[in-house]
Amino acid sequence: MRRREFFSGMLGAAPAARAASPLWCGCAMMPAQAPVGAEAFVGLGSKVRVTGMKVFGVSIDPKSDRPYVFVKLETNEGLVGWGEATLEGKAGAVIACLNDFRDFIIGADPIQVEHHWQSMYVHSFYRAGPVMGSAISGIDQALWDLRGKILGLPVYRLLGGPFDPRGVRGYYHARARNLEELRELRGKAVQLGITCFKSGIPGYYEWIETHEKISRAVKWMETLREGLGPDIDIGVDFHAKTSPAVACILVKEVEPLNLLFIEEPCPPENVKAMARIARRSTTPIATGERLVAHYGCQQLIEMGVADILQVDINHVGGITALSKVAAMAEPSGIAIAPHACEGPIGAIATLHVDAAIPNFLVQEICSGAEPGPQEKVWEEWLGFPAMRMVDGRFPLPEKPGLGFDLHEDAFKKYPFAGTRPMARVFHEDGSVAAW
Repeated sequence: MRRREFFSGMLGAAPAARAASPLWCGCAMMPAQAPVGAEAFVGLGSKVRVTGMKVFGVSIDPKSDRPYVFVKLETNEGLVGWGEATLEGKAGAVIACLNDFRDFIIGADPIQVEHHWQSMYVHSFYRAGPVMGSAISGIDQALWDLRGKILGLPVYRLLGGPFDPRGVRGYYHARARNLEELRELRGKAVQLGITCFKSGIPGYYEWIETHEKISRAVKWMETLREGLGPDIDIGVDFHAKTSPAVACILVKEVEPLNLLFIEEPCPPENVKAMARIARRSTTPIATGERLVAHYGCQQLIEMGVADILQVDINHVGGITALSKVAAMAEPSGIAIAPHACEGPIGAIATLHVDAAIPNFLVQEICSGAEPGPQEKVWEEWLGFPAMRMVDGRFPLPEKPGLGFDLHEDAFKKYPFAGTRPMARVFHEDGSVAAW
């Protein structure tokens, strides 16, 4: 090639190169054709394309702080994918963020889940917090649902599972107020094959607490063990209500109870403080429900702070991010016990990841041994008792994708009632308390 032809070729290609890879900081650049980067994959992947995205706010209880936020992706082949982006106390913000991601998804091939995840996370420039993380989570779940339907397999099989054909071990919340009710709950557990429960600790805690409050917390944990017996595993959620000083006392006091884990013994952003607590306890330490993306778990894993990570598929970044957290944790001997206290779609999506990871421990569902009103609605929507255990395990779906059928008309009975704040609690002197 002659020198003149070479340089003229470079000049002719310059506009395209600038659009794809700017060499300057331009906060007001012209938007490119969506989805960005798709032209590089022509001829690869599938012929399925996302043609539409619908976002639904659904309020079963108009006063709830967590109205469901569901995502539906429609395609040119008639297949649809469902995901969940529910975020406690911030439903309206997540709905807005989902709509901001339309240009990333419309026209996309659902097979390229990792590519779309990276684009949403990286091209947003500012790193994801819980609002963006939840939006990415909902879209990611819907893409995996489509991916499974395109390939004709349940998602857990695409991920390499199942590890256990019996299903996914789970736990309910111990909805009991005293020793007598705990003993009744133990009887139900034996009948239903339930092997694990979780509870919390009473009250709210100052940075340095009185002997009376500490004794009350210890007494309740002792009552849990007495009432549920020696054969049922018990997790206790401190919910970051305790300071490191208070938590250090509590974890030592309850070591003889052989708890399955103590959850969030201090605010999760204080990694060094949590490490100090972990060094003083023989009880496994669990945390992670407020963490976003696998990047948010890196320090905890590298420092060996937690024994169990409890990231939430609706916040951490969906199936893609939850799978990566599990892969990062496994070589360090850290188990995964995902948080799940929102709606049925994210909960079902979590089971698929649980079934395919070697370091899975146990799956939460924020429900009791007896199904509540919300679960009756879930069954009305999905046609089966979603997230109800059989002999202590959640059954694995056999249908392709996430394994359920859902029609958006089912939501009409439960119109979106708007964002509701999470609980706001205060100490006796009016200062802000953690809960």
